[in-house]
Amino acid sequence: MARATPEIPNASMADIAFLLLTFFLVTTTIANDRGLSLILPPPPEAQQEEEVKIQEHNMFKIQLNSSDALLVENEPMGDVSGLKKMIKEFVLNRGVDPKSSENPVKAVVSFKTDRGTSHKRFVEILDIIQGAYYDIYAERAGVTNARWRELSNELEGNMENQRLYDIGRGKKGTPDEIPMNISIAEPTKVGG
Repeated sequence: MARATPEIPNASMADIAFLLLTFFLVTTTIANDRGLSLILPPPPEAQQEEEVKIQEHNMFKIQLNSSDALLVENEPMGDVSGLKKMIKEFVLNRGVDPKSSENPVKAVVSFKTDRGTSHKRFVEILDIIQGAYYDIYAERAGVTNARWRELSNELEGNMENQRLYDIGRGKKGTPDEIPMNISIAEPTKVGG
């Protein structure tokens, strides 16, 4: 006579799987990546069809092609170590050089890429552009660049940080205001 093999009851397996799934969903935390901190323009339907004319000498042009080669003010640039200094000089020109910006409010740093530009190179150049502005703000406030970035993130309710922030950026509408005017143009097709 053959012995019957005992069966393992599996009626509650679905319940156990559901409980495990629920447990992991409730206890798992999802990382909140900050990404790039950029102020985006309003959606197209909210924008007014107002064309803004910017004089050529008030625009600092940076172009990055699909091969990640850099063109700054129509000149090829292989080493980016001097780019931050060039941007700071352009923004702070205040009309001294007639071929450069009239004042920091009118100064615009234009950044244009091709669709084939690598993400890493795009972020590297954008970080240099923003870093130039942060250097300007930090120098005016008498703090380091790293301290400036910290205090600009901790403005809520902190009077000292707000005071330093106002010194660095300047009060809106006053002659000492330095807005971060960065124009990131729509990428062109590769080679076009």
